[in-house]
Amino acid sequence: MEVDIFIPCFIDQIYPETGFNMVKVLEKLGVKVHYNDKQTCCGQIVFNNGFWEEAKAIGQKFIEDFSSDRLIVGPSASCVGYIRNHYDDLFKNTSFHNEYRRLQKRIYEFTDFLVNVLKVTDVGATFEHEVTYHDSCAALREYGIREEPRILLKNVKGLKLLEMKDTNVCCGFGGTFSVKHEAIASAMAEQKIFNAQKTGAEYIVSTDSSCLMHQYGYIQKHDIKLKVAHIADVLASGW
Repeated sequence: MEVDIFIPCFIDQIYPETGFNMVKVLEKLGVKVHYNDKQTCCGQIVFNNGFWEEAKAIGQKFIEDFSSDRLIVGPSASCVGYIRNHYDDLFKNTSFHNEYRRLQKRIYEFTDFLVNVLKVTDVGATFEHEVTYHDSCAALREYGIREEPRILLKNVKGLKLLEMKDTNVCCGFGGTFSVKHEAIASAMAEQKIFNAQKTGAEYIVSTDSSCLMHQYGYIQKHDIKLKVAHIADVLASGW
């Protein structure tokens, strides 16, 4: 199988190793990876702040950058969920609508692709740590995945998965929400970290680096003994 990879802004600019680790896993599983270095943002943050014309321009570029017939895989349920669900609002009754519809059927979040397309539940990883899993709002409610990341984590050698209380509750990131409503976002992060600590886990793992960045900011500020890791980083460990 051959795929195009979509590397979101957060991954490209802040956590590039996560992008490389996703490629590492895909190639181990025999997938040939194509990367268009002209790709940029999907436009989610602009869309969510009400700048729909600007979001449409970014979205049009995205559609053009991923115009092949290959499947598209990205390490962010948030970004992929936005593309799947909201590009339709931007391109309805436009010349790009049919092109978007074709792309919509081809784009997958990383863990969904592994479990439901490749039918792989064990990538041969080893990660000898206790971890708790954070369901990002976008992954759980917009993209619609819950079990896929857990299935993959449970098959990692040496990993012990400990479920936290209220795992379906938002961590407070929400894009610019955490900037515009800092006090509320910090309180939500505090509760999320408290629940993670109560499990005794060493790591918080998620499909979304943006959530992990927000949580790690709280962890660092309060000198808490917790680490964070994107699931692609965990699945690329130990081999």
